Amino acid sequence: MFGKMLLCVLGVTVAVFASTPVDAQMTSPEGSTPSNVRGDDATRAKALLGRAVAHFKKQGDKAFASFSHVGEFTDRDLYVYVLSSEGVMLASGGASSIYIGRDMREYRDSDGKQPFEEMINGLHKDGTGTIEYRWLNLQHGKVEHKIAYYQSIDNRIIAVGYYLPRATPEQAKAMLWRAVDEMKRLGPQSFERFNDLNGGFVQDDTYVFVVGLKDRRMYAHGAIPRLVGQDVADLRDAKGAPIIREMIDIVNRNGEGTLDYQWRNPVTGEIEHKRTYLQGVGDYLVAVGCYLK
Repeated sequence: MFGKMLLCVLGVTVAVFASTPVDAQMTSPEGSTPSNVRGDDATRAKALLGRAVAHFKKQGDKAFASFSHVGEFTDRDLYVYVLSSEGVMLASGGASSIYIGRDMREYRDSDGKQPFEEMINGLHKDGTGTIEYRWLNLQHGKVEHKIAYYQSIDNRIIAVGYYLPRATPEQAKAMLWRAVDEMKRLGPQSFERFNDLNGGFVQDDTYVFVVGLKDRRMYAHGAIPRLVGQDVADLRDAKGAPIIREMIDIVNRNGEGTLDYQWRNPVTGEIEHKRTYLQGVGDYLVAVGCYLK
């Protein structure tokens, strides 16, 4: 309920993934740092947190004013937020500013996780830590995966997080396993859920697509619904490779496999290196990919 409130208060509707016209797609379409994030994101977040901590040490609670405005303590999509040791939001330069003065311990993100309770309970002995959760990215108007670094000073928890729009290979494979299980249980009835943004099979830049092995038609596509119902045998990647034909060949030979190619990331809008995991289920090819830029 708390998570829904965020979207309602800001008046933001989770956006449908951006897509190019079908014909264009036919021709070109202090914690550890996850391997799939742009290298500078974690570095920028840590640097901003370091500056915020130094500023707080000098100014104390007077620093909240500068943390809560766009300026010195914001960096593109990065911003500082501060919690009390009891979980009250004290300052924020981003989407969480609407919660200033609210107890955040019971807040649950869209996955049901309680990140701020976890933050309070998970402080390391040296007063630092890392959490992962889902939060609204105002630049994209969507809820995205976020990682935050935080540090505790004088009963204040200062944090800076960065968004992680690229899913990991493990996340892509996990979604494929769920999709295959759904197909085995429900057959073609699964397509509606695969195509539904709220069906549980579209998350950030990861989505399910399904192609008929015999008729080569697209039966589900979580990012480009206009492809559904079309013969996609001639669909090619940005370098001209006939990727659907290659995928079908892999599944017909081995029942499963992977294919690497160049494809447009619906989150970043850029052509990136994509790896797609494939599984045959009856007369269908079920696939989920991740971007490896």
